[in-house]
Amino acid sequence: MADWTFLTNHGQVLICVARQRDITLRSIAQCVGITERAAHRIVCDLVDGGYLTRTRVGRRNVYKVHPDAPMRHPVAGEHQVGDLLEALVGDVDEPAGRANERSKSA
Repeated sequence: MADWTFLTNHGQVLICVARQRDITLRSIAQCVGITERAAHRIVCDLVDGGYLTRTRVGRRNVYKVHPDAPMRHPVAGEHQVGDLLEALVGDVDEPAGRANERSKSA
């Protein structure tokens, strides 16, 4: 298997969060294949960059994806993050878990 992927770990974390808005850092780490510490750092980067909002609900975090945020690389500068997520995840404005349920039934 190749030692590279088409999406960075940041992109993969964003996809995991878009699929399940109440996902835990442990689950993000397992999904992407990184440590929990790395997952935490990436989530912080995405929050600081304006791609996610993190809200504490009880003992868990719930994330809101900001699909109108611009892509960071000049090659994709005319696109928004939502364009990528819509192609890979579906409707990023659905409530937590709905996109996940929809993909299981398809």
